[in-house]
Amino acid sequence: MIKRIVVGVAAVASVLSAGVSLEQKIGQMLMVGFHGTSAKPDSKICRDIKRYNLGAVILFDYNPVDKSKPKNIASKAQVAKLTRELQACSRDGKLLIAVDQEGGRVQRLKSRYGFYGKFPKAADVVKAGNMKLTYEQMAKELKSVGINYDLAPVVDLDINKKNHVIHGLGRSFGEDPKTVAKYASIFIDAMHRYGVLTSLKHFPGHGSSVGDTHKGFVDVTHLWKPVELEPYRLLKDKADTVMVAHVFNKKIDPKNPATLSRKTVEGLLRKKIGFEGVVITDDLQMGAISKKYSLKETLRLAINAGDDILLFGNQLDPRKVVSTKELVETVMVLIKEGRVSEARIEESYARIRRLKKPL
Repeated sequence: MIKRIVVGVAAVASVLSAGVSLEQKIGQMLMVGFHGTSAKPDSKICRDIKRYNLGAVILFDYNPVDKSKPKNIASKAQVAKLTRELQACSRDGKLLIAVDQEGGRVQRLKSRYGFYGKFPKAADVVKAGNMKLTYEQMAKELKSVGINYDLAPVVDLDINKKNHVIHGLGRSFGEDPKTVAKYASIFIDAMHRYGVLTSLKHFPGHGSSVGDTHKGFVDVTHLWKPVELEPYRLLKDKADTVMVAHVFNKKIDPKNPATLSRKTVEGLLRKKIGFEGVVITDDLQMGAISKKYSLKETLRLAINAGDDILLFGNQLDPRKVVSTKELVETVMVLIKEGRVSEARIEESYARIRRLKKPL
C-alpha cells in the first residue's frame, strides 16, 4: 500500500544525494518513451537506465513507426517480462514504469493483448455509481505486469460540451468538483491498495478548452474558470503526483503555457493550493510546446517552473525522437551556463526519491 510520507525536501536532499552524480540526478527527472518489447542488458533503453539513472519510462501499444508491430505492449506475459527486465537495469529496482490507463478510449492494456480492456470511461463510472471493485481490478492488472505508475485519474471538470478532448471522450467524472474528487479518490485508493502510483491531470484544468494541445497552441484565457482548481485543492494531500497541461492562460501567465510557467506550478499549484508532491509535465513533444519552443528552452522553462518529472514520450512524431543522452547533456549545459541551478535539480531529485520510497 502507498503511504503518504511528508518530509521536508531540503532536509533529505543531502542524504539522498550521496554517491549520485549530477547527471544521474537529472536522469531521475526524465520519463522517456522507447521502442521495443524487451529490454535486454545491451538494449539502448537498458543502457540509458544504467548510465543516466533514468527515473521513469512510459509504455505504449501503438507503434507510430511501424503500425504492424507493437511498440511496447504485445501480451500480458511479454509486458510482465519487459517490466522485470527494465527494473533489472535500474540501480535500485524502483524505476517508474507508466501507462495511460484511465478507462474508456484511454487504456493501453487492451483486450486484444490479453488484458481485460473493458474498463468504463469516467462519465459512465459516475452513472454506475461506486466503481471501487472495477478500479481495484484495473490496479490488480497493472500490478500483475509490473506497471507501478498510472497516469490517471483525470480530474478535469466537464464544463465545456464543445471540448472533444475531455467531454467528447467522456474522460471527466462530471462538472461538480466534489463529485470529481470523490471518484478520483476511489480510483487513487484502489491503485494504492496494489502499490500503484497515480497522477491527477491536467492542471490547472483542461475541461474548459476547445483545442487539443497534442496538435498546437491552446488558449483558455477566456474559457478557464477558477472552479477548475477545486479538485486539486480537495485531493492535494492524497495525490501522488500532478500532471500539468500545456494550456495557455494569460491571466495566470502572460508569457508561457502552464507546463512552462513558474507562476502556474510554483505560484498556483504549490503556494496557493499547497501541493507538496511531484509535478510531472504532459508530453513535452506535443505541438503546443514543440512548435513554439526549442528543446533547450523547453527544458530551461520546465525545470525553472518547478516541474519534477519531464515527459518525452517519443510517440507523437517518429522523426523527432529525443534521446536520454541529449536531454541530460542539454540540462548539464543549462547548469553550466547558470540558466538552471543545481539547487533546483536537488529539489526535484528529493521529491522523486520520496515518491518512490514505498515502491
